Amino acid sequence: MNLFLSLGLILLLGFLGGYIFDKIKLPRLIFYIFIGILFGPSVLNLFDETLLNMSPYLRQIALVIILTRSGLSLNIDALKKIGRPAILMCFIPACMEMLGVAIFAPIMFDISIFEALLLGSVLAAVSPAVVVPRMIKLQEKGYGSTNKVPELIMAGASCDDIFVIVMFYAFKGTVSESKFNITMLYQIPLSIILGLLLGFIFAIILIFIFKKFKTNTVIKTTLMLGFSFLMIGIENILKPYISISSLLGIMLLGILLLYSLRDTAKEVKKNYDGLWYVFEILLFVLVGAAVDVKYAFSLDGLKLIGLLAISLSFRSLGVAMCLIKTQFNLKEKIFVIISYLPKATVQASIGAIAFQEGLDCGMLVLVAAVISILITAPLGAILMDNIYDKFLELKKE
Repeated sequence: MNLFLSLGLILLLGFLGGYIFDKIKLPRLIFYIFIGILFGPSVLNLFDETLLNMSPYLRQIALVIILTRSGLSLNIDALKKIGRPAILMCFIPACMEMLGVAIFAPIMFDISIFEALLLGSVLAAVSPAVVVPRMIKLQEKGYGSTNKVPELIMAGASCDDIFVIVMFYAFKGTVSESKFNITMLYQIPLSIILGLLLGFIFAIILIFIFKKFKTNTVIKTTLMLGFSFLMIGIENILKPYISISSLLGIMLLGILLLYSLRDTAKEVKKNYDGLWYVFEILLFVLVGAAVDVKYAFSLDGLKLIGLLAISLSFRSLGVAMCLIKTQFNLKEKIFVIISYLPKATVQASIGAIAFQEGLDCGMLVLVAAVISILITAPLGAILMDNIYDKFLELKKE
């Protein structure tokens, strides 16, 4: 099957299956992954090899779109109003989940502590693709609005992803070198600072252009993408000399645009939403295509389900810790814990990187990412859809 036939099949089947899954209220990304597994090399092997070779670049573009959309949705004022729990939710649950994996994965899979931390960083992210649309609907209906439960979950989920992605690349660098490098201790904060600085500089330039010149939304979106790709390019050029978290800069670009030009940011986000509809299909189908089915159904695959249960327990404990001595009642706290279970977008974006770079733990990480998506995305979605009206108060007009 040639490249364009493969792309056509993926997009058309993805649209059809996604429509059906939406109707039965299941995350459509589950269908996309199954399509990838079915038509991928480990089963029918129908996809063109060129498409599979392009997979890392397509995933990188998808990650740019994910982070930009998160930035364009992240209201700093809402974060300030919620206060301490919103800040803690950005990193405490992810840290707790990584801790759980770091403790149990070396025992269960005979891997090093840094390989376990790499695995934990892939598993630790919550999925905006599953969570954010549902929180927006709750906002519109007025559920949980008194204590701003949907705002807390959306803000935490967006920042949680950034934190996890930064940690993933830090641990990947250590595992790639097969030894602990003391320079990693200062490279991580330096990478964050430089990424934020780069994003701030580009945001100032972009906002100046938008204010100075009247352009349509398509051109604005093109400029946003251009600056985002430029940041990634700069990071790749400087990588041998200095570490820069361009992904953090990309998200800051969206945040500052929303803060400075709210109407423009909303217009641009609509275009990014359209881009995401296409790249969401490609992303999850290609992740499914990379999975070795035999490995997924081996003993290690079964043990990964057990590890996932452990990691989710640690994550839930982390969420509960963030909500201690807050205004949220017990039912709201339980709903927040459940809302922090689904995994999807980040796992799909970075789950295959370790495998494609030839790391010893690569297939383990990839299969763990896929299993976590297949189990937690539908579980979290079904639970949220069926309990929100019982656990959250409806704002009275």
